Amino acid sequence: MPNTRAVRFSIVIPCYNEEKYIAKTLKSINQQDFTGDFEVIVVDNNSTDNTATIAKKYGAKIVKESRPGVCWARQAGTEASNGEIIISTDADTTFDKNWLANIDSRFIKNPNAVAACAPCRFVDAPWWGEYYPHLLFGAVYTLYRLTGFTFYITATNTAFKKNTWTKYNTELPQGGDELDLLRKLRKKGKVIFSNNYFVYTSSRRLDHGLWYNLFVTFGYYYLLAYYVNRIFKREIIGSAPAYRENVLFKIPKNIKSSAKIISDRANEYRQSAAKKSR
Repeated sequence: MPNTRAVRFSIVIPCYNEEKYIAKTLKSINQQDFTGDFEVIVVDNNSTDNTATIAKKYGAKIVKESRPGVCWARQAGTEASNGEIIISTDADTTFDKNWLANIDSRFIKNPNAVAACAPCRFVDAPWWGEYYPHLLFGAVYTLYRLTGFTFYITATNTAFKKNTWTKYNTELPQGGDELDLLRKLRKKGKVIFSNNYFVYTSSRRLDHGLWYNLFVTFGYYYLLAYYVNRIFKREIIGSAPAYRENVLFKIPKNIKSSAKIISDRANEYRQSAAKKSR
C-alpha cells in the first residue's frame, strides 16, 4: 500500500483508544480483492493504548492529531493522504472483500460524481438496532432513486474525490463528518447513494438503549450540536463522551453547561442587533 505516490484510494480511520477493534478492521481491509493501489491512514487522536502500535503491524500509515475530535482527526488524515479518492470509515468497522471494488465501480460508472456513499449495518445489535439502519438508509435510497438527492450519509461508508474536498468544519464535533461534509459535497456535484454494498460496524454506540440514543446521542449531541455550533460558528456543544466512557453520569452537566452558553450567546446577539438598529 504505497504512501509516497498517487494511489486510487486513501482510507482514513480516526482512532481514540481502539486497540480492541483496530486489528480486525485493518485485517478486513487487507483482505480486499481490489487490484488497484490504496493506502490506509490511521489517525491517532490522543490514544493512550496500543492502537498505533497495532495499526503499524498491519501496514497502516500513522498520523498524529492532538486536537481532540473526529473532524480534526479526519481532516489530518485527509490532508496527509495521497489518494485520488478519500474513503471515510471507522476503527470498529469491517468490510466484505469486494467493498473497495464496489466503490471503484461506482466512480467508473458515474465519472462526474463527486462522492459515492452506502449504508452501514450494526453487528450484534439489539432488536431496534437491527431495524434502524434498514429504515434510515431505506429512506435515503428511496429518495435518491426518486429525485437523485442524497439527504444523509454515514461516515463509516463514504468515498469522495479529494479534489472536491473543502476541509471538514472542525467547529462541528458531531455531524461535521456527515451532514456538513454532505452539504459541501452537494455544492460540488452529484453525490450518489447505493444500497447494495455495506459496512459492518460495532453496536457499542447503542449500548445505552433506544431512548438514550434517540434523545441524547442523536437529538442532543448530533442534531442540536450540529445546528447550534454552525449558527454560532464555534464549538458550544462538544463531542459526545467516547463509547468507552460511562456517559450516563456526564450528560446532565454537559447539557446544563451548553444551555447556559447558548443562552449567553443569544443574549449577546440580541444586544448587538439592538445597538445596530438605534
